Amino acid sequence: MTSPDPRLAPPVVLDRVSVAIGGRPILRDVDLTVRPGEVVTLLGPNGSGKSTLVRAVTGLLPHTRGDVRLFGTPIEDFTDWRRLGFVPQRSTASGGVPATVREVVASGRVGRRRLLRPSGPADRRAVEAALDVVGLADRASYGVSQLSGGQQQRVLIARALAGEPDLLVLDEPTAGVDLPHQQALADALGRLKASGATIVLVAHEIGPMMPLIDRTVVMRDGRVAYDGPPLTQEVASHTHHHDDHDVPTRHDHAPHVASPFDWERRSSQ
Repeated sequence: MTSPDPRLAPPVVLDRVSVAIGGRPILRDVDLTVRPGEVVTLLGPNGSGKSTLVRAVTGLLPHTRGDVRLFGTPIEDFTDWRRLGFVPQRSTASGGVPATVREVVASGRVGRRRLLRPSGPADRRAVEAALDVVGLADRASYGVSQLSGGQQQRVLIARALAGEPDLLVLDEPTAGVDLPHQQALADALGRLKASGATIVLVAHEIGPMMPLIDRTVVMRDGRVAYDGPPLTQEVASHTHHHDDHDVPTRHDHAPHVASPFDWERRSSQ
């Protein structure tokens, strides 16, 4: 019997996943499969578990129960992080380290190069294209600390795009980004989708992203309340949620999963 082709495995599978922070349940027995090439948007009110879900998927939060798999591999064993791009919510692009805009965006290419290999023409083209998408080509030599919060968010988007990931996870990427650059981001994500990439997007307002979306997942009270055809946030806000069930007070321990995005968590503390 032949082994299944890992390239055909769903980029994301959550099987009865629970996450607790400080002993308080945040996600409760979540089942979710994101298929190759899909654009899935996560909607729901503040505190519903959207950001916790994506942080569990990216290895920034350990799950207390259930299984998380990336491209068919349990997240505890996953090492091919170059396939995953992540744009965090309201985070500084510098991480406290002095750097120019171009240097931060170029760091998104590191996983695409062999160890100690210098950047090549393809890397430089990808960086310049990403800077153009977010409208920061004229500020490439600026220090990131010189930029506004919205511009720093655009730097993080560019860094993720430069890596040309197979799975791109974005946590409210358009917060603080004006409409023209939201449209530019939508166009870039459309090209990424056309190349076969999978996109998971946490959003409050869908805006120009709407034509790209294949499926909407609505979170309420740490559970999936809806999983189906695309919805706007306005419609999602009226989606009925599941009745709450008793949540066990004991949670199985899961070891922390090392993630290349750990510095995002540290810098936000």
